[in-house]
This record gives sequence, C-alpha cells and structure tokens, in this order.
Amino acid sequence: MSLKWTDVQEIAIELNEKYPDVDPQYVNFPDLHQWICALAGFEDDPNRSGEKILEAIQMAWIDEAA
Repeated sequence: MSLKWTDVQEIAIELNEKYPDVDPQYVNFPDLHQWICALAGFEDDPNRSGEKILEAIQMAWIDEAA
C-alpha cells in the first residue's frame, strides 16, 4: 500500500501498530515527521508536510490509540 500525506487515518493506524507503547499526545512534530517518512509504504515527498497535516495525523493517532 502506498501512503501519502493525505492518508491521515491510514498513517495513524500504521503508527499505532508500529509504536504501540508510545503516547501520541507527547510526540513532537520533528519525531512524528521522521517516523511517518520511515513507514513501510510511505511514498510521498517529505517536504510536502506541514504543521496542519502533522497535527491531523497526531489527532487521528490519539483517537486510534484510545
């Protein structure tokens, strides 16, 4: 599966599976960006993300982890 920045929910699911012991509420954006870019199947331009998309992914991950 190919992941892009717009695949917010799918990225959140992948992060929740890869980092089950991490509380996403406390992940800073630089780490979050790095972890997303390192996901298997992530194929988007790393420079196309911004604070809004990272925040959306973080919020979706928080919902997924709850």
